[in-house]
Amino acid sequence: MKKTKDSQEAKILRKPVARIETAADTGLTQAQVKERMEKGWSNAPVDSPSKTTKEIITSNVFTYFNLIFIVIAVLLIMVGAFRDLTFLPVIICNTLIGIIQEIRSKKVLDNLSVLNAPKATVVRDGKFQTIPAEQAVLDDVVKFQAGNQICADASVIDGEVQVNESLLTGESDEITKKPGDTLMSGSFVVSGSCLGRLEQVGADSYISKLTLEAKATKEGEQSEMIRSLNKLVQVVGFLIIPIGIVLFVQQYLLGDSSIKTSMQAMVAAIIGMIPEGLYLLASVALVVSVMRLAQKKVLVHDMKCIETLARVNVLCVDKTGTITENTMKVHDVVSLEPYEKEELPPLKELLGDFAHAMPKDNITMAAMQEYFTQGSGQVATSVTSFSSAFKYSSATFGTVSYVLGAPEFVLRNDYETYKETIESYGSEGYRVLVFGRYEGTPDGKALTESVIPYGLVLLANPIRKEAWETFQYFADQGVDIKVISGDNPVTVSKVASQAGIANADNYIDASQLKTPDDIKRAVLKYTVFGRVTPDQKRQFVRALKEAGKTVAMTGDGVNDVLALKDADCSIAMASGSDAAAQASQLVLLESNFSCMPSVVLEGRRVVNNIERSASLFLVKNIFSFLLSLFSMAFMITYPLEPSQISMVAMFTIGIPAFLLAMEPNKKMIEGHFLTNVLLKALPAGLTDVLIVGFLTIFGQTFGLSNEEISTAATLLLAIVGLMILFKISKPMNVFRWIVWGGMVAGLLFCVIFLKDLFGIGVMTRKCCMTLIIFAIATEPLLRYISQIVARARKRVLRKYEKRLDKKYPTRSKIKKER
Repeated sequence: MKKTKDSQEAKILRKPVARIETAADTGLTQAQVKERMEKGWSNAPVDSPSKTTKEIITSNVFTYFNLIFIVIAVLLIMVGAFRDLTFLPVIICNTLIGIIQEIRSKKVLDNLSVLNAPKATVVRDGKFQTIPAEQAVLDDVVKFQAGNQICADASVIDGEVQVNESLLTGESDEITKKPGDTLMSGSFVVSGSCLGRLEQVGADSYISKLTLEAKATKEGEQSEMIRSLNKLVQVVGFLIIPIGIVLFVQQYLLGDSSIKTSMQAMVAAIIGMIPEGLYLLASVALVVSVMRLAQKKVLVHDMKCIETLARVNVLCVDKTGTITENTMKVHDVVSLEPYEKEELPPLKELLGDFAHAMPKDNITMAAMQEYFTQGSGQVATSVTSFSSAFKYSSATFGTVSYVLGAPEFVLRNDYETYKETIESYGSEGYRVLVFGRYEGTPDGKALTESVIPYGLVLLANPIRKEAWETFQYFADQGVDIKVISGDNPVTVSKVASQAGIANADNYIDASQLKTPDDIKRAVLKYTVFGRVTPDQKRQFVRALKEAGKTVAMTGDGVNDVLALKDADCSIAMASGSDAAAQASQLVLLESNFSCMPSVVLEGRRVVNNIERSASLFLVKNIFSFLLSLFSMAFMITYPLEPSQISMVAMFTIGIPAFLLAMEPNKKMIEGHFLTNVLLKALPAGLTDVLIVGFLTIFGQTFGLSNEEISTAATLLLAIVGLMILFKISKPMNVFRWIVWGGMVAGLLFCVIFLKDLFGIGVMTRKCCMTLIIFAIATEPLLRYISQIVARARKRVLRKYEKRLDKKYPTRSKIKKER
């Protein structure tokens, strides 16, 4: 069956239909089903509102800078400057990477599947039929039994089931549903069977509404690094047109240059100002990180999260699936006074006979059978499966019957006698079951006779082995942990303490948080939050972000999806729901939380190395911009050609930047990306423009030809570039020496053997002497400018910190408390 285009369109296409109080034994007729299908009341899944592939390609190809580069390429071809088209491969690569990554993200979103119920058993014309779940219609009678996922919102009309709504609500308790009760789409039937009438289908169901919100992309959301690069591009994009026009007019109309020479000078200036290689560097470095993380069984849906995670200072985690495993384990058995050890068989033997007599239809009984492996070999004469209504299961061996279940339901009037013991274990994070001998004959209904309690079975979700070490790592890195769970806060607190989370005893019941202000105060004060609703999880994330925090969120259930979407970085366990896995930016394929530190380190490597390499690129941008202004101010010919700039950039910026970006780098990320990069690049940019600018004036004054000035300026720019590369590469190691030496060799090879391709002319003795003098002057000039900028940088960073404190008052308060 073809999907509807999206939920909104589906609602528009729907026509009114009369509701039917469908009988459980007959269901709808084929005519009624056909009418509902025709009027749009089927359970067709919602579709994603994301862009089409055509729109993605169009948006990446038809950009402002691509237009600029196309115009530049056409102009160069028109004047026959074919060797100056060396910038085109970089532009093509940038565009292709953007298209591929966005199409990949679109595919992830479009494949988002919250429901895992491809089939449904319905009653139609009095007969059971199995059909695709999307072909169920409003008022259909559907049979739900153990193991089924509810495919649409329904109401129980016959029978009784126990459902697990943890993926929706976050609470692990199993809930009994009787006739008249509502079944929420996306929940699972744990035991029992029932017939339910579909009340909300397709786009109207709870799960579909959640799916649409989960699928919706957040427009304009970008990482700090990409956001900074975009700001830079916007400024450059505003400046290059008037500067280009003025340069061309000045050199062609006011000077003696030809159209070709004027065009080459203008193009050289414009290309030098555009950081096209920096975008390619960032994209390639992130792609390499994605591949590295894939080897560690980490799936990356959104590359920007690699950077974001490296900047995270608050990590929100769920108890089940993150701190603990998704399985149940028997921790221990505690005997009670009525159990007479000398007269009765061993308690574990009795429990072994009981466990292996029961069907393995839930995780509790699976845990029992795994733990109690030894038995006497007795065969049960009768059993009753776990009753969701009366909270116990039973097994009878000859004339003796045993029951296992919830203490309040099994002990009833005798509960107060054992209450203190039971609740003490419950406060330690255990789920407590009572095992005992029943004085009557159990029939699956409410117990009427007394139960002689033999012992308590303590169960728990086991703490992940690697949890302690992982949380200790984040504590050492200054990352605050917030445990957000739908379970009892006392239980969650105990589990968090066992996992080594600092201040885990500082907990609160989220049901007490009634207003947004309550939540804003609580998220900064407490570490553990219990009884949290799905909407509150989202509010917690937003409150933390409003307080100036960079927030990462982990989750594995449908109830986590909206919070995951709002977090700066979202991480899901593959063992959880499909919705959480598909809506998250990172998916731990082996559900192994211990790999998180390696993901953080990968993010640091990328950001720190790109930041270092970006300063190399911005040297060229700052130089080209200032030299353009210098040329216009002193009415001199722009001394460089596009091919010359391409050669210098290739060996002093492009190749070394890509090689250095692949190195390990564990340093913590500090400061603002753009500020750091600009301040690192400024000394070299100023040195370049002063040296090349005055070399040009000197050369014109003392009669050097334009070709000699251009060649000398190119070589001088290469010398300064190698000096900057050496400075940024410190401390030097074998790899960095190889990179630096390789770049020197590459430049010499091009200057000697490929001089025609890169516009390197013959140099006279006078030109060589001029070059040597200016080359000697570069080192002290660079050193003194670097010292001046370093002092200015400290002042800028102080102002930036004050601005952050003013924007996020809570941030300054936290710093004072620390």
